Amino acid sequence: MLNTCELAVNGTLMRGLELNGNLQQVGAEFGYETTTAPIYRLWSIDDRHPAMIRVSQGGAAIAIEIWSLPLAGLAQILHQEPAGLCIGKIKLADNSEVLGVLGEPFLCEGQREITQFGGWRNYMALLDLDRKS
Repeated sequence: MLNTCELAVNGTLMRGLELNGNLQQVGAEFGYETTTAPIYRLWSIDDRHPAMIRVSQGGAAIAIEIWSLPLAGLAQILHQEPAGLCIGKIKLADNSEVLGVLGEPFLCEGQREITQFGGWRNYMALLDLDRKS
């Protein structure tokens, strides 16, 4: 019987970031870093968290982390995510699929697209540089 699942995260659930404790509270274990297949776009939602959406054109590979967690913890993680984020299947660079955090399209309306940065950490590093200058 399946007791655990893999979860791809692309934002504040990543190691060392604001909501990573939510993963740790449910007993999740870090697996590895990778990227998605080049079929996603990424937006910054008020510079608080990202939202990733699968697209048919104009996508890129986005940096993600893969975590292993108890199935019982998956619902708790989802309930603690910001509104407009959901769980769906994410295609990885090696064409395998895992569950992961995605954004609902409405959430991205009027927000800054950050796909060109390749991931949330890269975008946040740029914001930190801008704040220091």
